[in-house]
Amino acid sequence: MSPRRNRPRGGEKPTDRAGEAADRYGGAQRTESWHDEEWSVRHVAGASAAGKRYRCPGCNQEIPSGTPHVVAWPEHGGVDDRRHWHKACWNAKDRRTSRVQRSRNAPRY
Repeated sequence: MSPRRNRPRGGEKPTDRAGEAADRYGGAQRTESWHDEEWSVRHVAGASAAGKRYRCPGCNQEIPSGTPHVVAWPEHGGVDDRRHWHKACWNAKDRRTSRVQRSRNAPRY
């Protein structure tokens, strides 16, 4: 029995994968509807903003420098309206409850 081949045997062009990466990390911008408003959404690789850190409005945690994430802003908003989200937080934005700030020892009811 011969060893398994881990390389593709052809049929896939290297340019196909390059276009997919561009769509995933900064190449494509799309519009999504959320809270009765149109939002522009772009996936970014995070590598271009070396040393910058952003705070995700979904989980209120920091997005470290160099981490792929999502940038979203209202369709009719300006540069100051852009928000950087973790991809999972952006995808779960409709399932989140209201943002109630509690202390660490506060009851959850």
